Amino acid sequence: MKVSDILRVKGGTLFTVSSDQPLMSAAQTMSEHDIGSLVVMDHGDLVGMLTFREVIQQIVKNGGQLGQSTVRAAMDDHPLTCTLSTDLDEVRRMMLERHARYMPVMDQRVLQGVISFYDVAKTVVDSQNFENKMLKAYIRDWPEGESPEQAPKL
Repeated sequence: MKVSDILRVKGGTLFTVSSDQPLMSAAQTMSEHDIGSLVVMDHGDLVGMLTFREVIQQIVKNGGQLGQSTVRAAMDDHPLTCTLSTDLDEVRRMMLERHARYMPVMDQRVLQGVISFYDVAKTVVDSQNFENKMLKAYIRDWPEGESPEQAPKL
């Protein structure tokens, strides 16, 4: 399964922010839309990723307030990225290694979407459920008089 499969199901709503925007404004956008991340774009280029993790770190750094911080001060300026053709197993490995909850999906230098660890986990579970249903249907429709041991090996 590929990243493109996740985005096809998830849809293409994207929320972006510029690096010079006030962090308070970005946090409000995240809160209003109930999203955990914003892609940071400057002049059409991906320059970072802002998640609630970075917002909280900035609050702690500023003694419990956002103050006059900009997105640039808080963002991850080296976010993990993947492409539409990246295999789902590779995405899981990358996200687990870096403890990344969100990953921008790029095609060349064009942002295609963002996938979350939740999106990846849901896709894996849905895929496993489908496979289980197919296997159970196959077993239920077993030809009479034939044992599973006599079935052709796949």
